[in-house]
Amino acid sequence: MSLEGSIAVNRFGLGGRPGELEQASRDPKAWLTAQIAPAEQPRKPGGTAFPNGAELVRDLVAYRRQRQQMKKAQDADLKAFVQQQRQVLIDEMSARFDLGFKSQRPFAERLVWFWSNHFTISTQNAGTASLAGAYEREAIRPFIAGKFEDMLLAVATHPAMLIYLNNAQSIGPDSPAGELAKRGLNENFGRELMELYSLGVDGGYTQADVIALAKLLTGWSIDTGQAAGRRGRLMPAVFTRDDLPNDAGVSGGFRYFPNRHEPGPFALRGKTYPDGFAGGRAAIHDLAHDPATAHFIAQKFAVHFIADKPPAASVARLEKTFRDTGGDLKALAVAVVEDPAAWAPGPGKMRAPVEFVTASYRLLDLPQTENAQRQTLAAMQACRLMGQFPMAAPSPKGWSDQSQDWSGADAVLSRIAFARQLASRLPQAFSMPQITQLAKGALGPRLSAATGAAMTHAGNPSEALALLVASPEFQRR
Repeated sequence: MSLEGSIAVNRFGLGGRPGELEQASRDPKAWLTAQIAPAEQPRKPGGTAFPNGAELVRDLVAYRRQRQQMKKAQDADLKAFVQQQRQVLIDEMSARFDLGFKSQRPFAERLVWFWSNHFTISTQNAGTASLAGAYEREAIRPFIAGKFEDMLLAVATHPAMLIYLNNAQSIGPDSPAGELAKRGLNENFGRELMELYSLGVDGGYTQADVIALAKLLTGWSIDTGQAAGRRGRLMPAVFTRDDLPNDAGVSGGFRYFPNRHEPGPFALRGKTYPDGFAGGRAAIHDLAHDPATAHFIAQKFAVHFIADKPPAASVARLEKTFRDTGGDLKALAVAVVEDPAAWAPGPGKMRAPVEFVTASYRLLDLPQTENAQRQTLAAMQACRLMGQFPMAAPSPKGWSDQSQDWSGADAVLSRIAFARQLASRLPQAFSMPQITQLAKGALGPRLSAATGAAMTHAGNPSEALALLVASPEFQRR
């Protein structure tokens, strides 16, 4: 077992499962690059697929209509629907956690987690809670080894994003629908599409550009399953995914409403775009290929996989790869694997809570036995108590990727408590030599002498395991 194998498993992966470090050590870079392909899809127990986004958004729209129409005596039916939607989220996230615990392609899963956090939607918005799993399955997982433009388009047309950033309700003030409904423009989506998802806050745009992009994206909304709206005049003509065969990245559940679209043309960052769906689509193409986007994505990628303050040379190398390949995300992932700074020994970045809990479960090959579901739910609750849950960030910026935000005194105490609770459930059959072997299998040469000595002097295997999981080197990647 080599140091490079340990870095591959922990810095790029999700923490070692039994035998994984030995496997990765044979050729760490080849082990990682072989994983870069469209990601696995979480599934329900038994292997069945989850409902797709288009189905879920129609259920949500039907619920909202029902909510408006139902009388007070029928509130029980609405509560049942809310509970059903909550259960969809629990089932989706449970399957996501299980995939992280058991995946044999942990680097691919880490890429999914990175891009889902970059293109944040949050289940703190009630309208997106039941759609979060579908969003990641449909707009992120298929594209982690594809083109950035295709992922950006899939994100920009997914019902979850359109609801989360209010574009589903954005109507051009001078459009036929705007004049009739007296509803107006919402700038949220246009702003975040540039500030957080492509150009970055320093990417060279103005408030006028935010308004222009918001206008270009009016009419981009969700497929409600109906072709007519208020008085039959708000949505007389529509385009769905099936009407856009040349845009395979357009998400299911998307619908473009021409009567909501603000009449153009529009000047965005010095370029004029036509009105209609084509104008918004062209703007997304240009944002995806802008040099500022290449720099912004390279910087975030380097921060995630290399260091909180990555070397400028590493960022420049990733930026050039992104730019030269037209935003090829497989090439970007290979470039970070090949970057020398990514293999520097020493303490790595602090694992965020979801990464820490996942690594702990992978260490022990959990969950297993007849109460596997209970073990997964316990892991999910542990992450919540530590202050992080997938796709539940408090703002569109996503969860922090800086070690300092996960290494405060209270955070470390929470991790120690988790380590003790996890170790207390250790099967009695585990012996001290087995715990020592687990430590070597998880960390290899990264296991410090201090941690090894502390484990040796522990009173029993449970204490030794708690010391391992709470150790500085296990908490970092």
